[in-house]
Amino acid sequence: MNIRIKRAYERPDKEDGTRILVDRLWPRGLTKDKAKIDLWLKEVAPSTELRKWFAHDPAKWPEFQTRYRKELRKNKEQLSLLKHEAARGTVTLIYGARDQQHNEAAVLQKLLDKI
Repeated sequence: MNIRIKRAYERPDKEDGTRILVDRLWPRGLTKDKAKIDLWLKEVAPSTELRKWFAHDPAKWPEFQTRYRKELRKNKEQLSLLKHEAARGTVTLIYGARDQQHNEAAVLQKLLDKI
């Protein structure tokens, strides 16, 4: 599987393959036309409670990953859909966070690479 991650505000590229937004909220100030999102999987994103608790604090990153994986185990349908798309070809997981290392797309990429 070729799974990439990319910030929503970066320019779409042909090599992105299927562009899947994995945020619960649409990225601010970004039009649907500019985003070029093929699929929006809101339910695969961290819960609102987890997202607010984490607040992109790198010190909370290890605990965030644990809690997020636990949430994903309860949401097998969306995760299965994501796996199916990745099996079909290149997939780019799109996220809106500024932090390029500590975000849900990084967790998903690592998880899908193991499967």
